[in-house]
Amino acid sequence: MTRIVIDIETVGFPIDSFDEVRRDYLLKYATSDDQREEAIQKLSLYPTTARVIVIGMLNPDSNRAKVLYQAPDHLDERSGDGMVQFKTGEEPEILKEFWHDVLPYDQIITFNGRGFDCPFLMLRSAILGIRPTRNLMTYRYDASAHCDLLEQFTFYGAVRKFNLDFYCKSFGIDSPKSHGITGLDLQEMFQQGRYREIAEYNLGDLIATAELFRRWANFLDFR
Repeated sequence: MTRIVIDIETVGFPIDSFDEVRRDYLLKYATSDDQREEAIQKLSLYPTTARVIVIGMLNPDSNRAKVLYQAPDHLDERSGDGMVQFKTGEEPEILKEFWHDVLPYDQIITFNGRGFDCPFLMLRSAILGIRPTRNLMTYRYDASAHCDLLEQFTFYGAVRKFNLDFYCKSFGIDSPKSHGITGLDLQEMFQQGRYREIAEYNLGDLIATAELFRRWANFLDFR
């Protein structure tokens, strides 16, 4: 079976980029400055209010990875050991390349991919007029097609959910969140032009998710 770990990073569009009706809708329940700020931060969570800035893919069997990311300059570079390809493009370009690259794989591996990454990729592509090459939202209880590790470690909602950082630390895996960057920092980093740093951060998530997948496969996969 061929398999690929995927992970994305997103940033919300500026609140002022929405027309008055949509802006009022998005801020409908924000009655204080703190609530307004919280509502604006949450724009990055939805494909109707945010864009994909990074799409990462890693083969857990070969450890080869590809990270597609938005940046003004068109670059196509490899890491020193040749194991990771970093390639830039506009959002439609990286989406189209992702759909081309992901098509041959039998199994998709994610962490909370059913709740975020996969519907985001599919809906964002549709908004931009790009047809996905495959359905990432397959039958929930078939991990052979899409193994969402958050679903597996909670036994499909039977026990409490924790974030990737918490699971990594629990299993003794180096957490990418322990190196000074979290998802809350990405909006500011993108505005500052720190595109490659965001791509490297995404690679850390891919590596951690792949290692977490190995723990699940070795100890909890009874198929």
